[in-house]
This record gives sequence, C-alpha cells and structure tokens, in this order.
Amino acid sequence: MEKLSPEFRQALDAACKNAIAHLESLDQTSVSATAELETLRGRLLKPLAREGAPPQQIIEQLVDDVSGGLLGTAGGRFFGWVIGGVLPAAMAADWLTSAWQQNAAMYACSPAASVVEETVGSWLKDLLQLPPTASFALVSGCQMAHVTCLAAARHALLAKRGWDVEALGLFGAPPIRILSSSELHGSFERAVRLLGFGRECVRTLPVDDDGRLLATALTSVLEKDTSAPTIVLLQAGDINIGAYDSFPTLIPIAKRFNAWVHVDGAFGLWAAVSPRLQHLVTGIELADSWATDGHKWLNVPFDSGFAFVADPEAHRSSLSIRASYLTHATEARDQVDWNPEWSRRGRCFAAYAALRQLGRDGLADLIERCCRHAHELVMRIGALPGAEVAWEPVINQGLVRFLDQRAGATAADHDRRTDEVIARILETGEAFFGGTTWRGRRAMRVSVCNWRTDDAQVARVVRAVKEVISN
Repeated sequence: MEKLSPEFRQALDAACKNAIAHLESLDQTSVSATAELETLRGRLLKPLAREGAPPQQIIEQLVDDVSGGLLGTAGGRFFGWVIGGVLPAAMAADWLTSAWQQNAAMYACSPAASVVEETVGSWLKDLLQLPPTASFALVSGCQMAHVTCLAAARHALLAKRGWDVEALGLFGAPPIRILSSSELHGSFERAVRLLGFGRECVRTLPVDDDGRLLATALTSVLEKDTSAPTIVLLQAGDINIGAYDSFPTLIPIAKRFNAWVHVDGAFGLWAAVSPRLQHLVTGIELADSWATDGHKWLNVPFDSGFAFVADPEAHRSSLSIRASYLTHATEARDQVDWNPEWSRRGRCFAAYAALRQLGRDGLADLIERCCRHAHELVMRIGALPGAEVAWEPVINQGLVRFLDQRAGATAADHDRRTDEVIARILETGEAFFGGTTWRGRRAMRVSVCNWRTDDAQVARVVRAVKEVISN
C-alpha cells in the first residue's frame, strides 16, 4: 500500500483539527462576522508568491486569515435567509467525496456515484410524495433545479408546436409566457434569464391575505389566450412567510389550458415528509416539475439541490448529450443526461449519508422541530415590549417588526427601527437574522433550518433580543 507523504497527512490532520475546533466553538463565538472588510483584504489579498509553501502551513494560515470573516451558519443560532447546517454523516461523506475525487458525470466515470445518485433520487421521490416515474437531477441548488425543470418545460411546450428548441434555439420560436404569483423568488427570475425567456415574459398575479395565488386571477389570464405556450409557477413555501399555493385548486386550472406547472419548493417541499405538515402539499404530485434544496432542510453541505420532472423524455431531451469520446451506459444511469453540468462533484454521497443518518422518522422530526422553534422565536420575540408579530409561522418562516415607541411615529419610523434592531442583534453576535420588505413594511425574517437549533438556544436568542430592544 502506498502511504501518504508526511506533508499530505499533516495537511489533512490540520484541516480535521481546525474543522472540529470550529464546530466545537460555535456556541461560544459570534454568529456574525467580526472582521472588517479591510482587515480580511489585508490578510488575504496579497501578491501570489513565486515559491509554494508546505500544505500544513497553508491550512493553518488560511484558518488564521479567515478568522472573524466566517458566519456561524453551521450552528443553531443562525436564522438568516434559509440556510441549514450540516449533519455529521453528511459532513464526513463530503470529506470522503473530496478524497475520492470522483467526476460524477457518468456511470463510466464512477459506477458507485451513479448508483448512489440513483438511490438518492428514488428515496427523495418517495419521501416527497412525487410520482415514482418522474426523472430527477442532483444539481448545485434550487437555482439550477429551476433551470433544469424549465429547460424540460421549454422543450415539451415547443415540441408540441413543432419547434425543436435544442436545434433551432429561441429565435422565431413561439413565445412562452410564465405566470406566477407576486411572491416568486429571485432565483426563478435568474433561471428565466439564463434560459433566454427574458424577464418580460413573466407576469405576476395577485395573492390572497395568506400569500396564495388567486385562482380567479390565474383563470382570467389563461382564458384570454388559450393557445399561448404557458408555464405556471406555484409556491410551496415562499421566502417571507412560507405560503403554499392551493395545488388542488390551481393545478387543474392550469392543466385545463395545457400549461406546464412548475413548483418552487426550495424548502417548503419538505413538508411532505411530516405527518403534521403534509396537508400543505396535497395535490402537489399533479404538477409537471418540482425544485428543492438539500442544503436547507436536509442539512447537507453546500452545494446541493434537487430537480424532478414528471416527463422523463422532455427532461432528457432538453439536456442529454452524445459524443464519440464518451462511454455511454446502456443499462446504468448517466447523470449527464439529466443535469446541466458535465464535470461535477459527487454531491450524491453527502445526500445519501444524510438520509441514512436521519431515516424517515428522523427527517420528519427535524422538519417539525425546526417549525416549533421558528414559532417559538417569532411569538416570544413578537411579545416583547416594542415588538410585534408580523406573521405567525405556518412552517419554519415568520416575521417580526420592531416599533418606534415615540408618540406620532410613522410607518417609516417603524421601518427604520426594525432595521436598527436587526443590526444591533447582529452586533451582539448572539444570533443572526435578516431583514425583508413584506407588503410594503420592513420586518425581521426568522428562518429555522438547522438540526442543531434547540430549546436552550431559542431561549438564549430571545434573551439577547430582549436586551437589545430594552436599551
């Protein structure tokens, strides 16, 4: 057996030691970054030396140089955006993924990666209650899951009109319109731009008081042009309040007009795993494609996303490639046929390990536990003097506002106060929250996705917020 060189082993030992030290210090260190921009640039932005350096030295210096510039996203007190932590089995599998150095593009490149990915896709369809016949792809995140699904939609809609978009492109093609609620996420817009549709093809429609697309609005637009190739985007957990569109109502309407229905379930699709929450996704299996993230509620390392398409032929036709220098499988699954990447990391290993560590019951418990913590954070913070609940969580997303207590304070004053309190919370390092503008008002978003968040940390964060707003 060939032994690793001392340099190689020392570098790995240093990485392991520092990774463990980082994880063990999360409860004692600031969740926010503490180093200033110029400090980080001073440490890192320097000329590249002509001579190399020993690997262990590089790792130790890197750890020192990024100190204070890392957010505590791996810990249980991070509630900004929608970012999960990393399960132990997923992190260990991700380390192995780097050591194994597999190009998970085709079965010929890594038979094990191909079969593990096939297994993960099968498990996910079952867990998320999607059609077992649907095709799937493991991509870098929900952004590229949207791209994957919309590419399949584009192929299917234009093929029905005699247009081969993979051969002819979009110039001269029948224009595709996209209908969505006003609550669509920015990543979807970027997917639309990347695929050449353009922002102007997207029409946003009004929602009800619970953030759900109005059936009357969708029907009205579809009826005005029944022949236009159409994609309807529905939400399974929008970014601000976790709203779910009414799938049993809206999908049949879209299907009546031969529209392709795509579901943005970046985090909300995971409600299907929970017996208590799965009613929120009733009817979602009737859609044509679905997108979600793994690096949110599944708690696997960045980057991880999942795309599912009910029509495998449209999916494969939109992305598959053939070349004489490739070794295409006849019976196994070649991943390159289903995702936009060619050379790609074996992100399937971390997802496989996470699913096995949790099991069905553990995953359901993780989902429900995060929802409980989100609800407690929102309601307890919202009950503090000078605060109010702007949205009570249905799942793991909620909103809180902070009010200017001066007599005659205006809505603008409350907005300013809200942003001020968020900034002061970040300065304490005790928790990380982000802000948003929702229905014309500033609010603090509370998003809980991390498996490490527990009751003690929730209580600690509430105390910290109370101290901030009382000073």
